[in-house]
Amino acid sequence: MTTPTLFSPTDMAHWPVSASGLSRVALSNGDIEVRHYVPKDHDPQRPHDRDELYFVIAGHGLFERNGVTTAFKAGDALFAAAGDEHRFAQFSDDFATWVLFYGATKA
Repeated sequence: MTTPTLFSPTDMAHWPVSASGLSRVALSNGDIEVRHYVPKDHDPQRPHDRDELYFVIAGHGLFERNGVTTAFKAGDALFAAAGDEHRFAQFSDDFATWVLFYGATKA
């Protein structure tokens, strides 16, 4: 499949869900992976083996990372290092974010 030039949140809503059932993969080339993530009701994430950046598309809520809670809103960027306990909490019904996984996998 050819990688599209544009990834819109509207288009991503129609793409198939990844094997994890949590997000939709927009781009994956080994060095970088971009996903569209729209949790409903709760965020069941567990720590990942790569660093990640979240770019909040819509909504607001709280981001919990290693015991620290940070309020977020659309337009914000959030970071979680590989292995960090993290999740979104008390987020609005319209919450959506891009997730960028990058760098080498870490144990």
